[in-house]
Amino acid sequence: MLLYLKIAWRNIWRHRRRTVIVVSALAMGLTLMILYDGMIGGFQEAIYGNAIKVLGGNIRVHAQGYSESTDSLPLLPLANDKAVVQAAQAIPNVVAANRRIETGGLITNRDGAFSVGIIGMEPEREAPISPIAQHVTSGRYLTSADQDSVLIGKGLADLINVQVGDRLTLVGRATHNQMRQRTMTVIGIYDIGVPSLEQQTVYISLGEAQSLYNLNGQTTEVVVTLKQIGDEPAVISALTPALKGYELETWAQAFPDLANAIGAKSEVMSFFSLIILLIAAIGVINLLLMAVYERTREIGLLSAIGLKPRQVMLLFVLEGVMLGLIGVVIGAVLGYLANGLIGLVGIDYSKFASVTSYTALITGRVYTTFTPISLLTRGLPVLIVAFLASLYPAREASRREPAEALHYV
Repeated sequence: MLLYLKIAWRNIWRHRRRTVIVVSALAMGLTLMILYDGMIGGFQEAIYGNAIKVLGGNIRVHAQGYSESTDSLPLLPLANDKAVVQAAQAIPNVVAANRRIETGGLITNRDGAFSVGIIGMEPEREAPISPIAQHVTSGRYLTSADQDSVLIGKGLADLINVQVGDRLTLVGRATHNQMRQRTMTVIGIYDIGVPSLEQQTVYISLGEAQSLYNLNGQTTEVVVTLKQIGDEPAVISALTPALKGYELETWAQAFPDLANAIGAKSEVMSFFSLIILLIAAIGVINLLLMAVYERTREIGLLSAIGLKPRQVMLLFVLEGVMLGLIGVVIGAVLGYLANGLIGLVGIDYSKFASVTSYTALITGRVYTTFTPISLLTRGLPVLIVAFLASLYPAREASRREPAEALHYV
């Protein structure tokens, strides 16, 4: 086998320019795929990561029976919410775990009544990771000491024509389906650039929510924020033994439309990768077919001195695999370096934040996210394509008759 490898290595460098072109095509294709993976991951974190934080975290922990309740947002208190927070914070991938009360209700003023989600939260704990806290454009953010105060989105403020300092009536469903209402002052207005999200939810302090909904010292959920989208299954597996008797739900289960949007981008990447692989395959086939016709007499000579057809075929297959292997190594190195550079420097996307509604969630520069598994999932198909592309030229070479090949001009 060592002899075949030596011969194959020498053969691929007979025409250096042609080999360099094919290897460059393979390497650049792999580099682009790895870089594209990193950029997609970066945009997902910049856009969907912030959207997930706004909507309620990567993972939400509820009391048993929450999902089976006929109510859309049942007020089922957690048995020991502080223990849930401690268990979540012990997981390395977890950035934060915060207690909340979430229910549905109405917000009313002279312009009418509007359906909203009502979230009672611990403002100081959520502020470091919350896009809401970072985008309060009028008034101020909530504090735990605030009473009869509500934080609303700009989309909702424009819809109901209110400003900071105006009074609103908040109506919500307490435990045992009792309706509770309270007149509150708009203490702040946040603007994340997505009116549809801003119209959905209002925020009050956790203490205010506990008082309003008869949940003395209790909460209905713990929202867990992770470092990266995609870590949810691993974190849930780690949490499940410690949280028996609780229901754990990922953002993808709670918001399937958002999950479908991310899935659609992955499908685009798969199509993009297929085109690159086809181009790479054509390059390998072309190079090896040219080698077959240029080396017809040589193939005849090898056959005449005793090489069997399968051995001739093996020789050409090794050449194709070597081309693929060189391309994969170079492409992996370039892809790693490109991802690393952009991951450090980032891409300033602020000028394009208004292109679509969700891109407004990009708060600054976009940084690529690199995962070692990307090298395997992208590099292995390139190597397999190089192998498969070499089979046809290798078969053609193995079928040459020695006597005819020796007289080939």
